[in-house]
Amino acid sequence: MKTEVVRKNNVEVAVVNSDKLVITDVQSALDFIMTVKYETGCDKIAINKEAVVDDFFVLSTCLAGEILQKFINYKVKFAIYGDFTKYTSKALNDLMYESNEGRDIYFQQDVSLAVDKLAG
Repeated sequence: MKTEVVRKNNVEVAVVNSDKLVITDVQSALDFIMTVKYETGCDKIAINKEAVVDDFFVLSTCLAGEILQKFINYKVKFAIYGDFTKYTSKALNDLMYESNEGRDIYFQQDVSLAVDKLAG
């Protein structure tokens, strides 16, 4: 897991990129939140889609809701960046659309868009 702090609009964003799964369940998400906050001091975090378990994107598992709730509870703004075109679920696409319209959770095509949203 490689973590870099990016500064934009006077806001620091922790950008995480990993070839291995980092977020696989609720506990690993909590560990991730605490580790990144401790190591970087950032409360805005972006992570690449490949580091998040595929079950997250299957809404019937309820994993996305449980994990995203942890980010909200710990007051961490969060973005997942990557190619989401393989996901055709209307419910998932609706979740991503609604999240992108909000202020805390984002799904973006690339890291620069994720940083823009978190630093905006």
